[in-house]
Amino acid sequence: MTLSVKQIENAHPGERDYKLADEKGLYLLVAASGSKRWYLKYRHLGREKKLSLGGYPEVTLKGARTKRDEARAVMAAGKDPSQEKQVSRLTAKVEAANTFAAIARELIDKRAAEGMAPTTIAKTEWLLLLLEPRLGRLPVTEITAPVLLAAVQEIHASGRRETARRLRSFAGRVMQHAILTGRAQINPAPMLARALAAPQERHHPAIVDRAELGGLLRVIAGYEGYPSTNAALRLSPHVFQRPGEIRTMKWVDIDFERARWTIPAATMKMRKPHRVPLSRQSLEIIRSMIAVSAGSEYVFPAFHSPKRPISENTINQALRRLGYGGSMTAHGFRSTASSLLNESKLWLPDAIERALAHEDGNAIRSIYNRTDYWDERVEMMQWWSDQLDALKDNAG
Repeated sequence: MTLSVKQIENAHPGERDYKLADEKGLYLLVAASGSKRWYLKYRHLGREKKLSLGGYPEVTLKGARTKRDEARAVMAAGKDPSQEKQVSRLTAKVEAANTFAAIARELIDKRAAEGMAPTTIAKTEWLLLLLEPRLGRLPVTEITAPVLLAAVQEIHASGRRETARRLRSFAGRVMQHAILTGRAQINPAPMLARALAAPQERHHPAIVDRAELGGLLRVIAGYEGYPSTNAALRLSPHVFQRPGEIRTMKWVDIDFERARWTIPAATMKMRKPHRVPLSRQSLEIIRSMIAVSAGSEYVFPAFHSPKRPISENTINQALRRLGYGGSMTAHGFRSTASSLLNESKLWLPDAIERALAHEDGNAIRSIYNRTDYWDERVEMMQWWSDQLDALKDNAG
């Protein structure tokens, strides 16, 4: 006799577990705790076994019978449905661990453990976020060149060519990691190099005219913004390091006695520590933040929390408020310093490049040229700050 839905719903728990039989080995176990669960009793190779088919009402009577029939079809093929279910579960688990998103996160975690800068990790997470809708759940073995192209084509077609290029590059690193860990055999990313138009070269707006620079410095001197913003903006032209390195400057990295700022490798783009000579003017600006940032590890703490530095766009926003949004950026101070220092003919180009923390483009030459031109850079940085003051005072 088969079960009915009414019988199942009227089955109440007793002092002990009991069974309600359906047919062909299917039964419902009503537990003393009140739960109801479907099981299939069957025999395989002479042994009596049982297979769990799920709980009621999540699995309805009709659904339980369908699962029973599927299991019996497996038995008819000479296989054990319990073993097949276990294999399917393990296969699904392996496939879930081998999706693009899972391997990408594994790679990001690996790079973070190796010392990747937090800002770089955040950018990498952003790239993964853009790729996840199309690639996230796909096993890496199913990611072919057309599949990857389709994932980046929409962004590329919108004109964001540089972002599309970065997406292709990031996907390539993920696929390469999958290959190295034995979960893929082909990396389709290099195949797309010619399928995507090259991004237009982007230059950071920068002022290189001495008179215009003097005007900017005078405007900056009169700026009355938040103290951290004010000081970081005034310091930027003097040290001309990357905006991310300036905004995350920490007190522990400042040596006032030696007039030196050591930027940790974790913060540097090239993953190497970088020493910056500090002029008298730079030291004065930094010292002006001692009282303001009391209790913070950062020289330029954020307005809303001393536990965090000013945001990535703080200096650019200040420049826009001052009317220089289209002609100068925080990163542009690097181009300004590079242009005018080279134009002066007073300093070795290599010393200027070291001051900018640029790597030597010639790999062989870089092996032998390991000096950081420290003494010349100390003199150069003081000369540069004096030049900035002269320009600001309209005497340059």
